[in-house]
Amino acid sequence: MGMNHFGEIRLLSEIAKPNVCIITNIGTSHIGNLGSRENILKAKLEILEGAEHPTIIINNDNDLLHKWQELRDKKNIITYGIQEISNIMAEHITLQENASEFTCKIHNEKVKIKVPVGGEHFILNSLCAISVGKLLKIETNQIKKGIEEFELTKKRMDITQLDNGIKIVNDAYNASLESMRASLQYLSKLKSNRKIAVLGDMLELGQYTQELHEKVGEEVYQNKIDILMCSGKNAKYIAKRAKEIGMPEKSIYYFKTKEELENTLKEITKAGDVILLKASNGMKFFDIAEQLKKDIMV
Repeated sequence: MGMNHFGEIRLLSEIAKPNVCIITNIGTSHIGNLGSRENILKAKLEILEGAEHPTIIINNDNDLLHKWQELRDKKNIITYGIQEISNIMAEHITLQENASEFTCKIHNEKVKIKVPVGGEHFILNSLCAISVGKLLKIETNQIKKGIEEFELTKKRMDITQLDNGIKIVNDAYNASLESMRASLQYLSKLKSNRKIAVLGDMLELGQYTQELHEKVGEEVYQNKIDILMCSGKNAKYIAKRAKEIGMPEKSIYYFKTKEELENTLKEITKAGDVILLKASNGMKFFDIAEQLKKDIMV
């Protein structure tokens, strides 16, 4: 149900022997190498070149994929989405801290699904998995069971509840504008005394580095995060932009080193706080989560 490094997978099945190509998202990851989201779309569509009469499964809520599929013969395209009318859709969504529930509409069939991970983006991932399962003629109850027993890769939305009521959301496996937005939206919906976002650099953004970090700062402000803590060469743009558009200066911290960040985080954290840790994997922000767990006994 997770995405691979480039967000697309080719599947071959012995069940019906289809050629299946999946494109889950056109975001800003690798934009430093490819130059634009449009070029990222072109690169991802290269998956079709080696496929013989493929069935293409796409996230119809993504703006570029939606525009692309509108110009195509629909007979070999399966769409899934929440916002856009699609072949497979989620309705009646209930978002919880550690799970989500929704009704999946599959043509004329409806089935209730529970995803054991919080966040609307994991509902989209579930819809993708359902699309593949139905294409491969897997029974609906088996698809439902697979989703409801799903377990995340470590460092992806890894949630730890500490004895003093502090909750740590370790999502430091990777970071792009899109995943930062999703994690901040998730944080904003949690019930807590304070919501603390600990954010670091997003890597491989090239000439878009400053612009995209500034957009993350806007997301922090728009999602009403209580405290922003940043560290990293480019994370300073997150803090700078959040301040520019109205986040109180006293709620924003920037540190040159992770060690300084860790020390201050330990000092200011109170019972009932929720702490989100998010950065590209190379920033090793998951170390902060592990240190917090050691310092504040679980």
